[in-house]
Amino acid sequence: MLKLGFGLMRLPTLGGDEKRIDMEKFKEMADAFISVGGTYFDTAYPYHGGMSEQAFREAVVERYPRESFTVTDKLPIFYVQRAEQMQEFFDEQLKRCGVEYFDYYWLHALGTENYETAQRVGAFEFIAEKKREGRIKHIGFSFHDSPELLDKILTEHPETEYVQLQINYLDWEDPTIRARECYETAVRHNKPVIVMEPVKGGSLAEIPEEAQTLLKNTQPDMSAASWAVRFAATPKNVMTVLSGMSNMEQINDNLSYMKNFKPLDSAEISLLMNVAQIIGGGIAIPCTACRYCVDGCPKQIAIPEYFAIYNNLKRFGAGQSIVASTYYSNLNKEHGKASECIGCGKCESRCPQRLKIREHLKSVAEALE
Repeated sequence: MLKLGFGLMRLPTLGGDEKRIDMEKFKEMADAFISVGGTYFDTAYPYHGGMSEQAFREAVVERYPRESFTVTDKLPIFYVQRAEQMQEFFDEQLKRCGVEYFDYYWLHALGTENYETAQRVGAFEFIAEKKREGRIKHIGFSFHDSPELLDKILTEHPETEYVQLQINYLDWEDPTIRARECYETAVRHNKPVIVMEPVKGGSLAEIPEEAQTLLKNTQPDMSAASWAVRFAATPKNVMTVLSGMSNMEQINDNLSYMKNFKPLDSAEISLLMNVAQIIGGGIAIPCTACRYCVDGCPKQIAIPEYFAIYNNLKRFGAGQSIVASTYYSNLNKEHGKASECIGCGKCESRCPQRLKIREHLKSVAEALE
């Protein structure tokens, strides 16, 4: 089985509109993935403004026999307020994806707040019942929080079969994300791990020159992204590594080394820990552009976009100031400015990276307004 999964969060778009997926390019990418034995597709209710599931149906479900692929979808627990809504979301997702059952179905983005909601509405019992009905083959959850909470959830819900974790070499020893400790917690509970964000939202694909030189001196033909994906695929308990691929170049690059995957050795892992230290000092705001923070923002602030502009400004210096200001002003026409944040904190409660978004928005406003 190919250890690479196709994440459908960052598909090619038309005109930069996340809801307008370039279906012809996506179909070409899906065909290339399937042609070499790729089967695992991962989508979710909010991806691409709600259009990811439908795009998957059109590109894969309507063009390939059901037994030739597997699909993972997720119950958007952060949208659930009443227990009866779970059935409504589930039915809608089956329809969007055009399938009769899900191979894998997770509770989406569990952390302290979402776990409390899941417990209150009986979400674990809901997905277990759907498994008994044959509408789900395997149940689990994606997770963004501490290893202590992960241990609590797995202890209280041993019926879950898989855990989806954020694992990459930048977060492996990070004191906030604590990726290694979360992975080891899953191992103790004998739960296979599906990896998300192996390239940290693209941050590990374009790394500082000093870090790039270290990698090129070791393996000149390997991309920076390939090192990140291979690191995430190396731990023995990892079943699948998701890559949110946006174009054919990324597909071809990933398949070039994942078709015949070879785990990293200890020297290569040590090298990446050195690279992580270099990179860590060069990213002003470690945002992965997952966009969970955007939903519910009362001022409709384009948080991920503003952070990306700010990061480029800090990375490349004054030479980027005019370009940064231009992009920022363009976004202001349809979105609230960073300075218009009212400090409600909704964004921070949903941020998987636990970023202090309100403080970062002040920095953005100071630099770009």
